[in-house]
Amino acid sequence: MEPANSFIDFLQQESGKILEQTLQHIGLTFISLLIAVVIGVPLGIAISRKPKMAAAVLGFAGILQTIPSIALLGFMIPLLGIGPAPAIVALFLYALLPIVRNTYTGITQVDPAIIEAATGIGMSARQLLFKVQIPLAMPVLLAGIRTATVINVGVATLAAYIAAGGLGEFIFGGIALNNTNMILAGAIPAALLAIIFDWGLSRIRFRKVLLMPLLILVLSSFYLLPDFYGSKLLAGFTPEFMGRNDGDVGLKKIYGLKIRTVVISDMIMYKAAFDKKVDVISGSSTDGRVKAYDLQVLQDDKHIFPPYYAAPIVRQDVLDKYPELEPVLNKLSGTINDSIMTALNYRVDILKQSPAVVAKEFLEAHHLLQSPGPGTKGTIRIGAKLFGDGYILVNIYKLLVEGYTDLHVETKTGLGGTKICFEALTNAQIDLYPEYTGTGLLVILQAPPSTLDSLGGQADKVYNYVADAFQQRYHIKWLAPVGFNNTYALMMRRQQAGTLQIKTISDLTKYLQWN
Repeated sequence: MEPANSFIDFLQQESGKILEQTLQHIGLTFISLLIAVVIGVPLGIAISRKPKMAAAVLGFAGILQTIPSIALLGFMIPLLGIGPAPAIVALFLYALLPIVRNTYTGITQVDPAIIEAATGIGMSARQLLFKVQIPLAMPVLLAGIRTATVINVGVATLAAYIAAGGLGEFIFGGIALNNTNMILAGAIPAALLAIIFDWGLSRIRFRKVLLMPLLILVLSSFYLLPDFYGSKLLAGFTPEFMGRNDGDVGLKKIYGLKIRTVVISDMIMYKAAFDKKVDVISGSSTDGRVKAYDLQVLQDDKHIFPPYYAAPIVRQDVLDKYPELEPVLNKLSGTINDSIMTALNYRVDILKQSPAVVAKEFLEAHHLLQSPGPGTKGTIRIGAKLFGDGYILVNIYKLLVEGYTDLHVETKTGLGGTKICFEALTNAQIDLYPEYTGTGLLVILQAPPSTLDSLGGQADKVYNYVADAFQQRYHIKWLAPVGFNNTYALMMRRQQAGTLQIKTISDLTKYLQWN
């Protein structure tokens, strides 16, 4: 846990970003709420008039509530792409049930004697609705809107994964990097917003209720405010990249890069660049989508990104228990260069082939595939981060280990960011996983600038330093490198980069300074 003063320092350093994300969060919450009120209240009134429709409408709205929010966002991407549109639709669907249900309940629970009396003095159906039923149902109706608001504040944090902005950017970045300060910087404002909005809506009385649509409309416009400042270009960075020294932090320090950013999932950011939803992304140099979407890698002319050679890292106690494991894993050493890894990733990411099939065919082509043994000696748990390389490598390791030893393999993929995967290793929840030398150097070891200068970005020196430090500090061994260098890189659409005459990260920085 970071000390309190470091959290205060973090808030001061990121105050501008926190304000921007808070405004976006408020906007997302209330745009979707406004739509839900406009549709949900009339729908609740309609089904109160036709009770036979009520069960079907409320049942359908209830089913929408049961869909996991991250899954619902995923369903929206093929239809609406990424950004605010799918997030707003998903939030609207979540807000619909409490508003429709409470409107229906409030109206249907009005005392029949009151309705009979109003009818007896000659009120029309319209007068009965607006002068009797809605006023009496208003406390229940407002409770539904309050519930929907609180739900939307919470669910809106997930919108960050599809480049819609909001306070989820800090939360996801903090989870990926195991950075408590980042998590709290997103979670605390989100919790405060829920409390403030719930309290504020509870203070509204019927005579002031007509002000609510205007209030919601004003709050909805907050999403647009961040667009009035910042650079003309928009960058989409993964949660982990946002908090790394060889990521957004280093870009600001070394290059002085000031660009408006949104957090985006690695799985959709390349397509987002291609679809012109973002202009710059934090890609991986061996990713097959670089070629598929015709992206240009910007030259790292100030060498912020160190070598990222992949290698399996294994706890020493596992190697001591199963010494046959190391020579088997090292069979992969030198077999995959940058172009081969790019081709393998292309098959998985673009051609949508199974990582298990791609791994098997690769080993067959290199005459390394053997039938698995009985696996009775023990179980090895191999993990991987939420990256394409990891899915392929973990399947290759599984086939190698089961083919050349009497060990059974369990795979645990999609473990999120570096810190999550590394802590799973150190806590003996997994036994090995593929890591990158640059990540080990900067994220896990957090090597000081003097060390980085002495290593000079040389691949052999970086590997030796990381391997020695991991063995001494963590009793974890780096095995032989696989062969490819999957370094971080900033990328743009090739046509856009050519038009703006941007070839290097320094060129990008200068363009942003003058525009």
